[in-house]
Amino acid sequence: MDLYGKTVLVCGMGRSGAGAAGLLRRNSAIVTLQDINESPNFGENFDPAGYNTYFGKNPDDILENFDMLVVSPGVPTGLPFFAKAQKLGIPLIGEMELAAAYCKAPILAITGTNGKTTTTSLLGAIIAAKNPQSPTVGNIGVAFSNLADSIPADALVAAEVSSFQLETIRDFRPLVSAVLNISRDHLDRHGTYENYIAMKERIFQNQQAGDFTVLNFDNPITRAMAAKTRTRVCRFSMQPLDEGVYLEDEFIAINWDGRREIIIKADELPIPGRHNIENAMAAAAMALCAGISTELIAAGLRDFGQVEHRIEFVREMGGVRFYNDSKATNVDSAIKGILAMDGQIILIAGGVGKDQDFADLAANMHGRVRHAILIGEAADEIAQVCATSGFADISFADNLPAAIADAAKMAKSGDCVLLSPACASFDMFDNFEQRGRAFKEIVMKL
Repeated sequence: MDLYGKTVLVCGMGRSGAGAAGLLRRNSAIVTLQDINESPNFGENFDPAGYNTYFGKNPDDILENFDMLVVSPGVPTGLPFFAKAQKLGIPLIGEMELAAAYCKAPILAITGTNGKTTTTSLLGAIIAAKNPQSPTVGNIGVAFSNLADSIPADALVAAEVSSFQLETIRDFRPLVSAVLNISRDHLDRHGTYENYIAMKERIFQNQQAGDFTVLNFDNPITRAMAAKTRTRVCRFSMQPLDEGVYLEDEFIAINWDGRREIIIKADELPIPGRHNIENAMAAAAMALCAGISTELIAAGLRDFGQVEHRIEFVREMGGVRFYNDSKATNVDSAIKGILAMDGQIILIAGGVGKDQDFADLAANMHGRVRHAILIGEAADEIAQVCATSGFADISFADNLPAAIADAAKMAKSGDCVLLSPACASFDMFDNFEQRGRAFKEIVMKL
C-alpha cells in the first residue's frame, strides 16, 4: 500500500487510531486526526503535535478532503459518515487492514467470542520461542500498526482480531486464521446473532488454498464454518479426532500430515480451567499449521505465564484467593471463570449488559457461587434473572471498591473472590483493562 502524499483521515483516537496515525506518518501520508470527543485520550505514547485535527464531531462535513479513511474498531459502522464515504467512493478501511498491508511477515489471526486473548498469548509465546522478533498484536493491547512496518519477513505475527475489526477489512489475508467458538455477544453493535457470526467468518474470507483455518470442532457454529472456507482446515476438540489437535487420556495430541504425537499432558498447562485446554489446543493447531515443531509448541505451552485480566490470580489473604477476570465481558466468558475456580465463590458481576440473556450465568451460579455482589447498569437485570432461577444469595454495591470491601468481609478461608462481570465496563470505566487494574489495586491494599 503506497500512501505517499495521500490525505488520510483517522477516525477514532484510541489505541488503534493512534497506532494507525503513526504508521501513516512514517509512510509519508498527510494525516488528520478525528474523534467525537473534544479532548481525546491518546494514551501515554502518542503525541498529536504536528497532525491536523478535527475533534468534537463526526467527520461528515470534511470527507471530500480525503483520499482514504482509516477507522478505529470502537467507531460504530452505522454512523452516517460510513455511508457517505461509500457514496463518494472514498476507500474506508480499519486499522487492522492498514497494518496488514504494511506487514511483510505471515499473520496468524485469532477470533471468536471467548478465549482470544489467552489463545493469542499462548501462540505468541510459541512463535517467540521460534523467532524472538515475532510479536503479539491486535485487540490484545498492542496496536498492530505500532509495529507493522518494522516486523522482519522471517518472523510470524500472532494477532487477536475482534468482530469490530473484521467489520472493516478489505484484503486482509492471514496465513492461518482461527475461530475459537461462537456464542451470543455484541448484539448491541451487530444487531442480530446472524450478523455477528458473519463478522467472525470474515477472518477467512480472503484466504486461499495453501492457507489454513483452525476451527473448534466441539462448537456447532464453528464446525459448520469448515464448509465455507477455501483453506485446509485443522480442527481441535476435547475428543479424539482422525485429523487435528485433540485431547486423549488427558494428553494434548496431534494427528497431522501422517504424524501422531503427544504434545503435552493437560495438567502441565500453567493456567487453570478446562477452557484453557481448548485455548492451548487452538494455539498448538495454529503453530502446527505455521510449520512450528511440536517440541517448540510444548515448550511454549509449559513456560506460559498468566494473562492479565483473564482469571488472573491477584493475592491470597486469610485463606481467601482473589481473581481478576475483568476480561469476562460476556456471559459465556464469565461462566468459564466460575467453572475454573476450585472453591466456593464470592462473585462480583455487572456493568453494561450488551443485550445479553443472563439465564445461563444464573444457572451456573448454583452450587458454585456462595454469594453474588452486583454492580453497574445491569445489576437489577441480573438479579431478576437470578431470582427466576432460584438463586437468591445476592447483594448490591454502588461501585467496585464497595463490592470488593463487601466481598472481603463475607469471604471465608477456602473461598475465591472472583471479579467476572459478564458485562462491558463502560458505565464505570474506560475499558476492561482499567476495571481490572482498579480491582487489583484495591485488593492489594486490603
